[in-house]
Amino acid sequence: MTESINHFARLAAINVSEHIERKGGFAYLSWPYAVSQLRNADPTATWEVRRFNNLPYLATEAGVFVEVAVTVQGVTLSQIHPVLDGRNRPILAPTAFDINTSLQRCLVKAIALHGLGLYIYAGEDLPQPSGEAANDAAKPSATVATLSRGQQAQVHKLAMEAGVSLDRVCRYFGVDSLAQIAVADLSRVIRSLENRRTAA
Repeated sequence: MTESINHFARLAAINVSEHIERKGGFAYLSWPYAVSQLRNADPTATWEVRRFNNLPYLATEAGVFVEVAVTVQGVTLSQIHPVLDGRNRPILAPTAFDINTSLQRCLVKAIALHGLGLYIYAGEDLPQPSGEAANDAAKPSATVATLSRGQQAQVHKLAMEAGVSLDRVCRYFGVDSLAQIAVADLSRVIRSLENRRTAA
């Protein structure tokens, strides 16, 4: 009997950190790189742009949406993505270029559902602060530099690989989230998690 392969784990183990691009404070994985890594891992992988009344997008009162489904080793997962501008705000009357850009971003996220670069999007679903909390969050810390999104993603990936919960990491440093960990502590976090990953 042959041992089954965990294709999600294989894709999730690929370090994409060097290929992350940043625009307007947001992290992106380029779609050509994501497709290349996907096809290297599974040459039979396919994807499909979902249609809505023969159109590659769905226009609603809330905004315009696209959907891409990716199939890896017979498992199909789809991602719905709003058509957004460079600041991640909805575009109510998008151009063909806007729709195409969102389709490529949606493709990368659908690939991420299969493991590749999924850690990039950790925390993306957290609620945005509002009112005074938003003003406080926007103020830079005058005393302590904290982890960037890329550094948080790196710690998140290492924690997953080491089997350590993010809550445990945060508790150890006496913070509520990775974003509050001081940059000065980054090497200690990485060293600790790498040691646990090796021991696992």
